[in-house]
Amino acid sequence: MADAPLPTVVIVGRPNVGKSTLFNAILGDRRSIVGDEPGITRDRIYGEAEYRGKRFGLIDTGGIIPHDDALIPTEVLKQAGIALDMAEHILYVIDGRTEITAADRELAKLLRPLGKPLSLVVNKIDTKAREDLVPEFYSLGLGDPFAISAEHRLGLDDLLDHVTAPFPRESRDAEEPEHAQERLIKVAIIGRPNVGKSTLLNALVGAERAIVSPVPGTTRDAVDESVKERNTIYRFVDTAGIRRKGRTTEMTEKLSVVMARRHIRMANVVLLVIDATEGVVSSDATIAGYAHEAGRAVIVVVNKWDAARDQSKRSFTESVRDSLKFVDYAPVVFASAKQGEGIRRIFATVRRCFDAASKRVTTGELNRFVESLKLGSDARIYYITQAAIRPPTFVVFTDKAGALHFSLERFLINRLRERFGFDGTPIVIKTKRR
Repeated sequence: MADAPLPTVVIVGRPNVGKSTLFNAILGDRRSIVGDEPGITRDRIYGEAEYRGKRFGLIDTGGIIPHDDALIPTEVLKQAGIALDMAEHILYVIDGRTEITAADRELAKLLRPLGKPLSLVVNKIDTKAREDLVPEFYSLGLGDPFAISAEHRLGLDDLLDHVTAPFPRESRDAEEPEHAQERLIKVAIIGRPNVGKSTLLNALVGAERAIVSPVPGTTRDAVDESVKERNTIYRFVDTAGIRRKGRTTEMTEKLSVVMARRHIRMANVVLLVIDATEGVVSSDATIAGYAHEAGRAVIVVVNKWDAARDQSKRSFTESVRDSLKFVDYAPVVFASAKQGEGIRRIFATVRRCFDAASKRVTTGELNRFVESLKLGSDARIYYITQAAIRPPTFVVFTDKAGALHFSLERFLINRLRERFGFDGTPIVIKTKRR
């Protein structure tokens, strides 16, 4: 199914065995999670990889676990516990240049009972002399070890062939349910822990589906629930918090991003929940950025508005716009999930944004639109065609090679919104030289 979550591969091991190098080698790039929150900028902990037509999520626990050589294996396992819970396959990375330590054996002993598919990855094997050391790693009792050099990308094909063998190839299923007259809108509820995501889900579905508690991160796994109204089915996914007792705030924020990215990918419309009593913080912007980058329609839901004393909606909206400039197209809806206020407006806004993201404009209409534009003499647009929906994607044929100047692209996007009403959805502009 197109909306199924990607299978997840988790990299675990003691510090300094090459987990992050392997993570980068599998991803094939060095993209970082970008954000102002300390720790998010430094560490790459989640990415989406593809190997021979099979896509999967990849989690590097090196970005979660504190970089402390003294960490005992039980603590390593506890810190990585949430990531391991969602793992379809675990890569246990060990340094092939050193002797097996007591900590290596203890971690192996702790990983075995998890009952997850597990591969022992012996890293830093980049010479024939080192290959001769690999057989001793059979003593860990984890099956055939995979000898690799993450730094030099040696042995990765054999490892990934094995890991991805049971993973499905992605197919693009139709978005519509079985009955053609019904439409399905998939909605992800994202945001920092304790902003009221579970309470909002309960208010939206009218049932106590998610456990609600004032303790941040009560919901460990995403839960979903469908609601049917007339000819529309709304499938809500609550990606609520992931903190367990004893978790650090920094780690919570990073894992929030992991969970949000997994579920944004499955959604048509994203509800970014912000706590009205706290205002917009940097990690809200980080999470909003992922929805924008994924091309999803975005609605900012300001929750707990009943508790935001002496604040005006206009000034709060302005602060949202200032902090989240890159999603300036996102409608802002004020709600109190606890009191059930603003819920009807959320449904109506979801429908409106989904319809906008799904809208197609004919080439004839776009050509008439181009003729109405008053452009400077430095650029000439011959015509525009729409190439895709969700997000609406347009190909602009111009007299110059390369992308449009930023200011011209912004001008074009704003005029497209005004003319055709692309509310709540990003617009993608691609250029071609005629």
